[in-house]
Amino acid sequence: MPNRAHDWLNQAIRDLDQAEDSRKAGRHEWACFAAQQAAEKAIKALHLHLGQEARGHVISKLLSELLSVFHRHWI
Repeated sequence: MPNRAHDWLNQAIRDLDQAEDSRKAGRHEWACFAAQQAAEKAIKALHLHLGQEARGHVISKLLSELLSVFHRHWI
């Protein structure tokens, strides 16, 4: 199965661009939503890059899972 990390990261970048466009247009609720989506997708891209699956939408949980992997493998 191919690693889709690059695809997730590209989508995160597009979401961040959308967040900035929405902010400039005064659509702050959409800017916040798109920024959250960008963060979530960037974190999932890193999970995939490290060879693990990431499920869910809670950014703090996704980050915590990354820290666990980091501590297991590099400390």
